[in-house]
Amino acid sequence: MSNSEHWSQTKTDQSLLWRENMAAGIQFLFCLGLSVLLTGLGRTVIVGKSHSRGKDDPVLQYVVNNSLREHPVLTKLKLRTLDDQWHAMMVSVEQAQLMANLIKLINATKAIEIGMYTGYNALSMALAMPENGRVVACETNDAYVEIAKPFFKEAEVENKINIRLQMAMTTLDELIAAAETGTFDFVFIDADKSNYDGYYEKSLELVRKGGIIAIDNVLWSGRVVDPAPDDVTSRTLDALNKKLHKDQRIDLSMLTVGDGLSIAIKR
Repeated sequence: MSNSEHWSQTKTDQSLLWRENMAAGIQFLFCLGLSVLLTGLGRTVIVGKSHSRGKDDPVLQYVVNNSLREHPVLTKLKLRTLDDQWHAMMVSVEQAQLMANLIKLINATKAIEIGMYTGYNALSMALAMPENGRVVACETNDAYVEIAKPFFKEAEVENKINIRLQMAMTTLDELIAAAETGTFDFVFIDADKSNYDGYYEKSLELVRKGGIIAIDNVLWSGRVVDPAPDDVTSRTLDALNKKLHKDQRIDLSMLTVGDGLSIAIKR
């Protein structure tokens, strides 16, 4: 090969290498930009409740605006709850509607809610059930119960909702002692995170084969991804998520709806 041919080949190789590097660089920048757009520098915008963290997310609001079918009394209770300083604790409307549809899908007549708050989801579940439906609603704060009761009455489902004003673990133990194991169709866990594992185990006793356990806040605003050593709640939820993933007693789906919702179906 002559010097001129060698120089020409070298120039061609350098040009190809430059173009490959440029293409790789453009691809990297595109992916980085897409990541920033979608996650907001590491904080995903798709994880959040439509009435709190997600209220300014146009995609999430689009989902709500084009799918929510809210009973008028549920709307009233939601607006009343939004006046409470802790309204972020309320289940998101999109979560509640999903669970109501699951209740209809499996023809549920017996459900447990662990952590009723002001009763939005308990009301939603009761409305989704037939006349003989029963919701055992666990709550420890009497003020929240008093908020809920008038709305239960207005929706004419107060006879379906059995409020237990005591520690949820006590109620679960009472149900087990009353030989109600394997008789419930649906359980929703949304209470103190430190007891989530215990709630899950007792719920697994109480639901029938094919019954559903729905667990809220499993993503905890994304903090479960890499929990800090001193973040006890995030580490507790992360441990439960990993446990459920390996649990052969259930079939599992973890959804990004709301603050993360795991759906466990008892085998």
